[in-house]
Amino acid sequence: MPSTSLSNNLTLQILSKAEKEGYGILAQTCYDAHSVIGLVRAAERSRSPAILQLFPITLAYGKGPFLQFCLNAAHGASVPIAVHLDHATDPEHIELALSLAEQGIAFDSIMVDASHADTDEENIALARPHVERAAKCGVLVEVELGRLEGGEAGLRMISDAKLTNPEKADHFMKQTGALILSPSIGNLHGSYINPPNFRQDILKDLHTRFAGEVPLCLHGTDELPDELFKECIKNGISKINVNSWARDPYAKTLAAGLQSKPFPDAVEEATEVFAKVCDRFFVLFESKDKA
Repeated sequence: MPSTSLSNNLTLQILSKAEKEGYGILAQTCYDAHSVIGLVRAAERSRSPAILQLFPITLAYGKGPFLQFCLNAAHGASVPIAVHLDHATDPEHIELALSLAEQGIAFDSIMVDASHADTDEENIALARPHVERAAKCGVLVEVELGRLEGGEAGLRMISDAKLTNPEKADHFMKQTGALILSPSIGNLHGSYINPPNFRQDILKDLHTRFAGEVPLCLHGTDELPDELFKECIKNGISKINVNSWARDPYAKTLAAGLQSKPFPDAVEEATEVFAKVCDRFFVLFESKDKA
């Protein structure tokens, strides 16, 4: 069970409700103010909870002022929107996030990604001090058991995937102290060369073990078919990380618009393209009207 300092955590509240009611939460990666506004706009008009995600490279670029903007936009919305740092692997990025939290500019949650470690025990040893420090600031932590292949947007490139062993998951979560689990089930970061073959049995096992206690997060969602998203939600996934689905059409639309339109018009057009991708996922994940 979460400590007192985490009992009112917004990410945990959003994911716990989604898990209980059987729908998924869009955790959308944002790179700039326009995409942040697009996500918030879509969530409000869909009456859907959501999670606004940043990659460490974006945090390192914008630092406290940009994080504060994201927090203001998300927490000022008329629906629940949490702010999450995805794939914090390098010590300087984790230090930046936690030092900002200690100054009062705090993510609702962060992923302390030590999946590059050679063993589960090393993963635990790397993650636990950060989990303990984050908890003191009311910041929830996500960890990864196993290892996903691939890399994107400044993330460390991984080439030796390891599937999650559900039998080790309870020990792993208790020892890290984290409260969100990212499993490796055949998913990867980036494009799938072959049709994805996800180990749904791993998800079912984890969901049985952790139902109501540890939300499960799906990474590696580029190009996945709609039915696979639905199957993962049915089998226990509540947090669904999305990146390029919205990013790529947004960037393409903005680049084209800036060649022919006034700047504000180009920005508005691209923001709406980003928002409409979010709209679609709220419907697909069945979180629409759940705020």
